[in-house]
Amino acid sequence: MPFVVADPGIHEERRPGEAPEHMARRLAETKARAVAREFRDALVIGCDQVAVRSGEVLGKPGTHENAVRQLRVLSGREAVFHTAICVHNTADGTSGVRVVPCRVTFRRLDNGAIERYLARERPYHCAGRAKSEGLGIALIAKMEGEDPNALVGLPLIALVDLLHEQGLDVV
Repeated sequence: MPFVVADPGIHEERRPGEAPEHMARRLAETKARAVAREFRDALVIGCDQVAVRSGEVLGKPGTHENAVRQLRVLSGREAVFHTAICVHNTADGTSGVRVVPCRVTFRRLDNGAIERYLARERPYHCAGRAKSEGLGIALIAKMEGEDPNALVGLPLIALVDLLHEQGLDVV
């Protein structure tokens, strides 16, 4: 299906006391609605992902130092990635939103592995620092969830369901 990619231009900040899954949901919907203003009679998709380890939201690291710190925290431990998707119909103003969690257990990572990974992948703008669609899969020991695409950032199973609810059948 033909599509256009648009930058919603919103800030991805957590509100005080906001649960990670609610943050992901709010941001996905906010992104879809922000972009919707530019399109008529369209289905607009907004997504966001929030990674959590022991109650701590792991934001996008931005710098090498932050990425190293976050990967050390994740080493040998589990994190939950809440990936939210919103399909907003600009014709009638309706939206459908789903949050798809994925539990990820990281391998034990020594400093050398962390440095080599960051030098090759440079994942400074992604939640959780480990891009499972690339070399980051080598950092992961196990993934559990209803849609393996959710960890990449676009839960395709939920997307197909939401598009169907809007009257668009993918096949």
